[in-house]
Amino acid sequence: MERSLAAETLLDQALDALDGGDPERALELAVEGARLAGRGDDEELQARLAIAEGQSRLALGDSRTALACITRGARAFPDDLDVQVEEATALHELSRFEEAAAILARVLEADPGDAGAHWLLGLSLERLGRAAAAERHLGRAREIAPDDFPAPVTLSPDAFEAVVEQALAELPEPVRRWLANVAVTVEDLPGPEELLASEPPHSPSILGIFRGSPLGDKASMDPWSHFPSSIALFQRNLERMARDADELVDEIRITLLHEVGHFLGLDEDQLRDLGLD
Repeated sequence: MERSLAAETLLDQALDALDGGDPERALELAVEGARLAGRGDDEELQARLAIAEGQSRLALGDSRTALACITRGARAFPDDLDVQVEEATALHELSRFEEAAAILARVLEADPGDAGAHWLLGLSLERLGRAAAAERHLGRAREIAPDDFPAPVTLSPDAFEAVVEQALAELPEPVRRWLANVAVTVEDLPGPEELLASEPPHSPSILGIFRGSPLGDKASMDPWSHFPSSIALFQRNLERMARDADELVDEIRITLLHEVGHFLGLDEDQLRDLGLD
């Protein structure tokens, strides 16, 4: 009984940490709660902790492990629509768009007013090439919850590239010299093959990507390191991140600096310390 109460407390604390934007702490609490709950016979509590662990891992970008945790926990709550949306979210993050869309369609049959399900279904259908259906669901999400799902700020291709050029021009001169042979391109969305090429897979909502070897690796014996490097910015994802034109310009600049940081050999922790996450 004491272990169950302690595990329940840890679950509540994990959910509070998730709500507070601290998934790392939430993961620690959920894992410790699962350790305690695993010694008892409260299967529902174990399932809730598994889902909390999955939510934490999903927020941290570990979508593959997140899906395993959420799927394990979901067995105890077959009719819980929120859990189904979490499972669909993990599938979407793994570029398993057909499976995500199937779950979300069932959720919306039961609850047509779920704005988050409409949004995620729209994104999944977009990646499946079903543009008209995708826009219907994205539009419905905006109607239901305009503050959560505002209309994207859009720029013409020329205007978007002009912002990128200006951001490049603002880089320090030595960095611009190093970037002389690095192509910087603007693309619509990342392709699924590229998303799945890393482990864990990249999110379909990534804003940009550095392709190639960091600057310091160019002199290595690895022949692949001598292929040209490039940076791609994904216009549609960036436009969906912003609520106005000024915020879009800032997002473009920060994303470019983030990918330039990868080119210079900085890892995610170092970029986070510089405010470029």
